[in-house]
Amino acid sequence: MEKKITFNELRKIKDSLPDGSIRKMAQEFDVTEETVRNYFGGANYTNGNAVGIHMEPGPNGGIVLLDDTKILERAKEILEAV
Repeated sequence: MEKKITFNELRKIKDSLPDGSIRKMAQEFDVTEETVRNYFGGANYTNGNAVGIHMEPGPNGGIVLLDDTKILERAKEILEAV
């Protein structure tokens, strides 16, 4: 499922995650930690893969179109449990 979100909102979610959450999500989705970081706007394609995010310039850091929301939804679940 696709979703649009501002870059600043996406980064705020990532920055709010408790320590170890990136590692936990990487294990759950069978990807590298850098791939999860790339999902949240990182750009390390040497150690991580592209994850289907498309960025357009605009307010609040721009608009990000996520091709798949699984990682975002899992991050929100983790934050709700804190």
